Amino acid sequence: MAERAFSYRRGEEVAEAFARHGVEYLFIGKAGAVFHGFPDTTQDVDIFPAKSRENGARIVAALRDLDFPVEPQMEKEILAGKAFVQIRSGPFNLDLVFAPDRVESFEDAKRRMVRIGGKFPVASLEDIIRSKRAANRPRDRETLPRLEAFAEFLKRGGRPSP
Repeated sequence: MAERAFSYRRGEEVAEAFARHGVEYLFIGKAGAVFHGFPDTTQDVDIFPAKSRENGARIVAALRDLDFPVEPQMEKEILAGKAFVQIRSGPFNLDLVFAPDRVESFEDAKRRMVRIGGKFPVASLEDIIRSKRAANRPRDRETLPRLEAFAEFLKRGGRPSP
């Protein structure tokens, strides 16, 4: 059975394919928090891509490299930078979030991003928390207290477990 949940290996696959195609993006959502060391799991990879037709074309090429079937309607949505493109037809679940809640712009988030492990561009933990708080979905409300406690732990000098 294919592994569908987010894992470090899945993150590497995305990072490598996106790097090959020059995609400008950040990991965000719970997947981004996991890269920060947050001790939790998630079922998908959340990507915050820069919104441009050119970057969209690079995303489509990278997704095809990752064996995602990109149908014409999905390609159109990606090229247009539709606010949210949920992809469940590939080897794992992936969400393209072109407009995360309460994150001003990709350029602003990029200035605050952290490069983890030398290859993973990840939104700041503060941006991840702000976006989850604004989305206000039941699963985000469940995660937020633990995620905020984790952020406080890091601010006090704590280190995530390897």
